[in-house]
Amino acid sequence: MSSPTPSAPSGAAGRSGPSGPSVARHGWAQALGTVLAGLVAMGAVAALGLWAAGAADLPDNAFPRVVVATVVTAVGGALEMSGDAGELADTGAGLTVMPLSVTLTGALVIARGFLRPLRHRAVAGAEELAGWAGRIAVLWLFALLGTAFAARQTFEVSLGEGLLGDLGDLFGVEPRVGFTTDVPLTVLFGLLWLAGVLVIALLVSPAAPLPGRLPRLRTSVRPAAYAMVALLLAYVGVGVVVALVAAGTRGHPADTFAVLLLGLPNLAWPALTIGLGATWNGRVEGPFGLPMPRVLDEVLRTPDVSTLNVGTLAERDGRMWWLLVVAALLVLGAAFLLASRSPAGSPLWLHAVRMAVALALTVLVIGLVGRISAHYGLSVLGIGDLGGGLSGRLFLRPRLWGAIGLALLWGLVAGFLGALLARWAGRRADRPS
Repeated sequence: MSSPTPSAPSGAAGRSGPSGPSVARHGWAQALGTVLAGLVAMGAVAALGLWAAGAADLPDNAFPRVVVATVVTAVGGALEMSGDAGELADTGAGLTVMPLSVTLTGALVIARGFLRPLRHRAVAGAEELAGWAGRIAVLWLFALLGTAFAARQTFEVSLGEGLLGDLGDLFGVEPRVGFTTDVPLTVLFGLLWLAGVLVIALLVSPAAPLPGRLPRLRTSVRPAAYAMVALLLAYVGVGVVVALVAAGTRGHPADTFAVLLLGLPNLAWPALTIGLGATWNGRVEGPFGLPMPRVLDEVLRTPDVSTLNVGTLAERDGRMWWLLVVAALLVLGAAFLLASRSPAGSPLWLHAVRMAVALALTVLVIGLVGRISAHYGLSVLGIGDLGGGLSGRLFLRPRLWGAIGLALLWGLVAGFLGALLARWAGRRADRPS
C-alpha cells in the first residue's frame, strides 16, 4: 500500500503506508476540535484576565457575558454601547479595543489545529487546502453567531452622592448602560480574522505544505513572514519578563496579571513602533481604571492631546531610551532570520527590500489593531453635561504614515546588515574545523 500523495483527498488522508509517514485526517470532527480549542483557550485567558481586573464582582451575574464579549472583540467583533436613563437624563458610551493577549492566544491555538493534519507534507493541492479551511470557516461562522448573540448585558449605574444623586432620587432616574453586538460586522470581521490566521499559519510554518503552483511563496514570502511573527512574539516575551519583574518588585500583582492576560501585546507591539521612532497621540481623562504603566499614564493624562514617543516617555523615565536599543537588536535579529531562511545567493539589496516591506506591513497591522478608543458620560437635566465624576475618555492612535516610513528605513538598513551577518555565519559554519 503506497503512501498518500500530496493531492490525496481528505478522506484518504488518515491512511499510512510502509514507504511514508501517516497523515492525519482533516474532516469535520478535526475542524470542530480546532474551533472549540480556539474558543476555549480564548475564553479561559479572557476569564482569568477579567477576574484579575476585578470584573468577577460585576452585578447581575454579568461576568460570563463580559467574558464572551471580550472574546468577540478579540476576533475583531463590534460591540455597541447603549444607555437608557429615561427622558430626564442622557447617557453616552463607546468602546473600540482589541484585547490582543486573547487574540494572540486564539490565533496560536487555531493555527496549530489547522496545521496539525498537514504535517509531513511537501505540497498540497489548492482544493485540499480550501476544503480543510472551509470546514473550519463554516464551524467558526456558527461560533461567531453564538458568541455574538450571547454578548449582551445591561448594568444599572449609580448616580452617587451629591446633586446628581439627589436629582435621580427626586425624579426616579435609574440609568442603565450596557452593550450588544453588531452581529453582521462581528461575523464579517471574525471571518476575515480567521482567514488571516490561516493564511499566516501557512506562510510562517516551515513544515506547512503549499500548492505546487506557488513555489515563490516558499522562497520569498515565507522567510519574511516567519521573521515578522518571530519579532512580534519576541516582543511579547520581553513584555512578559518585564511584567513579572514589575509584579515582584512593585506590588499590585493582580493589575499586572490583568495586563498580561488581556492586553500585553497592546503595550508591547506599540513599544516596537515607538522604539523605531514612531509617534502616537492619545489622552486619558476621568476615572478610567485601565491598567497601564505609570509613565504611560502620566504622559497621556494631560489637559490636551498628548504626544507619545520615546522622547516624551524618556522625559519622565530615562530607562525608556532602552526601547531604541531593544528595537535595534530585535529587528536586526529578525533580519538575520529572514536572510538565513532565504535561498543562498540572493543579493543583499533583495534581502533589504524584503525586510523593509515586511516590517512596514507589520507596523501597519500594529497601527490598525493597536488603536484604543473609549468614552462614557451621564447627565441629568443637563447637569453633569456628560462630565464630572461620571465621565471619562481614553484614546490612543498612531501617526500611521510616519510610522510606516520609519519602518521602511529601518527595514532597509536592518535587512542589509542581517544579510551580511547571515553570510558571515554561513561561511563560518562551512569552514572546516
